[in-house]
Amino acid sequence: MNISFNELRDIKHKLPTGSVKRIAESLNLEEQTVRNYFGANKFQNGQLTGKHVQPGPNGGIVSLRDTAILDAAKRILTESQMA
Repeated sequence: MNISFNELRDIKHKLPTGSVKRIAESLNLEEQTVRNYFGANKFQNGQLTGKHVQPGPNGGIVSLRDTAILDAAKRILTESQMA
């Protein structure tokens, strides 16, 4: 799946407090791995996230191999809008 870097960061910024931890726990990942997925680059405590960023408009195009983290984030956003 391809998404602009700015869109990916916007999704992360809209998440309610504690969402990174919730996503990490539900997918059995380190919290830093989830942060790295959304654009952070600290790999000491987190893992690579299977993404590739190509230069371009809106921060570039991010090609995601696995959308599990993005899907979990979108579910949380939907839940928070319904509450």
